[in-house]
Amino acid sequence: MQRYDAVIVGAGHNGLVTAAYLAKAGKKVMVLERRHLIGGAAVSEQLYPGFTYSSCSYVCSLLRPEIMRDLDLPRHGLQVNPYETSSCPTHHGEPLVMYHDADRNRRSMSRHSARDAEAYDCYSLEIRRQCRFIKPLLMMTPPDPTSFKWGDIEGLLRLGRTFGQMGERQMYDILRFWTMSIADFLDEYFESEIVKALSAGSSIIGTALGPRSPGSAYVLLHHYMGEVDGEIGAWGFARGGMGSVSKAIAGAAREAGAEIRTEAEVTAVIVKGGKAVGVALADGEEVYGTAIVSNLDPKRTFLKILPRQHLPEEVYEQAERFKIRGSSGKLNIALDALPQFKGLPYDAHCGAIEIGDSLDYLERAFDDYKYGQWSRRPFLDIVIPSTVDPTMAPPGKHYMSVFVQYVPYKLADGPWTDEKRQAFGDTVIDTISEYCPNFRDLILHCQVRTPWDLENEVGLTEGNIFHGELTLDQLMFNRPFPGAAQYRTPVRNFYMCGSGTHPGGGVMGAPGANAAREILKDFKGRVLS
Repeated sequence: MQRYDAVIVGAGHNGLVTAAYLAKAGKKVMVLERRHLIGGAAVSEQLYPGFTYSSCSYVCSLLRPEIMRDLDLPRHGLQVNPYETSSCPTHHGEPLVMYHDADRNRRSMSRHSARDAEAYDCYSLEIRRQCRFIKPLLMMTPPDPTSFKWGDIEGLLRLGRTFGQMGERQMYDILRFWTMSIADFLDEYFESEIVKALSAGSSIIGTALGPRSPGSAYVLLHHYMGEVDGEIGAWGFARGGMGSVSKAIAGAAREAGAEIRTEAEVTAVIVKGGKAVGVALADGEEVYGTAIVSNLDPKRTFLKILPRQHLPEEVYEQAERFKIRGSSGKLNIALDALPQFKGLPYDAHCGAIEIGDSLDYLERAFDDYKYGQWSRRPFLDIVIPSTVDPTMAPPGKHYMSVFVQYVPYKLADGPWTDEKRQAFGDTVIDTISEYCPNFRDLILHCQVRTPWDLENEVGLTEGNIFHGELTLDQLMFNRPFPGAAQYRTPVRNFYMCGSGTHPGGGVMGAPGANAAREILKDFKGRVLS
């Protein structure tokens, strides 16, 4: 029987990052993936001839530069093309286009509000200040405030020093920001509704909160923590789709000696003598390892693959209560030509196009979701990667990704059906058509994905793209919950490395890298045996 130093359940990008770091440290690693392709939600698929879809995750920003350097991902094929604009069309008046170039952005915003154009620099500075506080925490294990271990005490002291260096006013602002609604925060800077709406979009993506919900400001910050080519908060398209991120990480892992198997579904963790020793596969095979690592979300980890008798009852109850409400849908569309959104210049079609021109629009979309209905007028985050990446579509054709907020996992009128999925897709296409009149005529193929589809196809419980909600009670040493927040679980030799751990979701890689560091620490300290 072949035995491994580490067996990783799930070849999502975090599982692959963990595998790469462990293999580079000389460990014998096996990654087991249920699906026929690797990457979890960061995948590229050809579902229509000649077109490549980023079928779930669709833009690259959060991937940590430390990981890109450590694993030399550009050498393994990763190339990220930054985009320069975000825009918001409107039914009345001029659309808003925001640019990375400060002078162009000021001129564009001035057409809507001279005051907002001047305030934008102050707003950006405050966001960067918030990022400066939190970014050092991303690649560290969250310290346990109830522990007297030196590592936790040292971590708390480091956190305290970082916080104390911010100055009295900044300290107050940080504490306020983490609990504020994004609407309240933006009201302090801007007067124009369209400026506030375009700025608020990132605060509601993937979360079961509205723009006026306390805590939504932090979700905005979470999306701003990434960078492309050193540009903080920038976003870009991975050449070849988001699957190229996973392929590059897998390439680094394989080069270091890791094995990756697809179509190998893990159904249970094998526990003997109080510690995890292996996993059982759906076909009856058993794979054994010293460390067993779950890249699944916390509910699947604790409620699905770990036998209940081996888990303390209070931990099982915490896993049941863990908030993981799905709120997002996705359309992937093959187009016969580039769509033309009313009033938008050509370069705006090469960046993000957001539908939803006021905070009231976003809040009403959330209201529908609260009562078990997909938004009748949804917030849409639209990108057309083929405008900058010719590998995504044939010449003259285009691929469009449409991220949709809000879509409930559980509908008030019963389970999802093919008819409801089609009706949801029609709602999204009708909404786009209001701003792009000939849009339906351009559609060659359309894939519609609901939270139910994301759960059953990709393995995201309730379709939650972050493996759990990004609220204050589920961050840092509370992620996923106390007692399992340092990548270790209450079962000896059983670890977690997915987005349900600190620092959270998105194609970031930090949870996987942090988990690998803790596992190697346990190997070195002979905790693992």
